[in-house]
Amino acid sequence: MAVEVGQIAPDFTLKDQHGAPVRLADLRGRRVVLVFYPLSFSPVCHGELAALRDELVPAAPEDVEVLAVSVDSMYSQRAWADQEGFPFPLLSDFWPHGEVARAYGVLDEERGLARRGTFILDGEGVVRWKVVNPAGSARDVGEYRKALAGL
Repeated sequence: MAVEVGQIAPDFTLKDQHGAPVRLADLRGRRVVLVFYPLSFSPVCHGELAALRDELVPAAPEDVEVLAVSVDSMYSQRAWADQEGFPFPLLSDFWPHGEVARAYGVLDEERGLARRGTFILDGEGVVRWKVVNPAGSARDVGEYRKALAGL
């Protein structure tokens, strides 16, 4: 079942690329851009996360937290984050495999990876905007900025 606009986002705790636990509920009071991506080191994912790094994060208000989630291991995400200088947490939905992506309705069960789903949450944890793009179709960071400006 997919998470829809107007619903409370399912809580989760996942490890970031450094092994530190990140719990969504601990971010209440902040707006969250929750970005599911298929695989680290892949071309389209690289472009999307680089756009977050270069375009969204520098211009985002202080109360905005960006979280990127994939089924990659924490070790793979650490190597990628270090290589690319991503300033936001890369969260590992590795085990149980894809559990958080499944809770948000963006797990591709056949391929075992997350679809390109983005959820923007308000300070109360309510989903205020979402988009899910096909595997090879990059998301537009400009749309994230518009959605955040509307909150």
